[in-house]
Amino acid sequence: MTVLSADEFGRRFAELFEHSAFRLELLDYYVAANEEEPFNRFQAGQPQDLRWREPWKTLVTGAKQAGKRMERVHVVTEPLTDYLWFELTCAYPSNVQAGEDVRILPRNHATSLDLPDHDYWLFDSRRAGRMIYDSDGGLLQIELVDAPDTIVRYCYGRDVALHHAVPLTTYVTTRVHSSRPAVDPPIM
Repeated sequence: MTVLSADEFGRRFAELFEHSAFRLELLDYYVAANEEEPFNRFQAGQPQDLRWREPWKTLVTGAKQAGKRMERVHVVTEPLTDYLWFELTCAYPSNVQAGEDVRILPRNHATSLDLPDHDYWLFDSRRAGRMIYDSDGGLLQIELVDAPDTIVRYCYGRDVALHHAVPLTTYVTTRVHSSRPAVDPPIM
């Protein structure tokens, strides 16, 4: 097993897969330096400057143009926190526009699905990055693994999560409508 820092993982991300990358997200809150100012703007009801999303959009667009597939399922607790509402309406739309398949799975539906109990990236169904976070949602490190039993478990998690989750746009327009925050966030 190889352990990478968050920065090293970010630098190496694009080279970790040839065909597909899948992300399972289980936390209701993540701490990332590039989200701090946009999240503060969101909470203040100010318009977003989406330039902070450009590095990820560029990566996803490049992967898509190279014939690669990128998918993500975020398991969320309802009612949504301000942070999750921010993710779903300010961050993820850029991912979708760039070509990433982003889906949402309510936690109450996920509890019976036997998903792994931690976040991970699955690369080409043969290598994975297990995400290790601190108790506040800050990424500490990534453990790269290729043990067959772990990969099979992650492939199962991917398949089940994708099957039961709904596309981001569907979730935002149908499931979240009744629990919208008092200030309408900008959807861009």
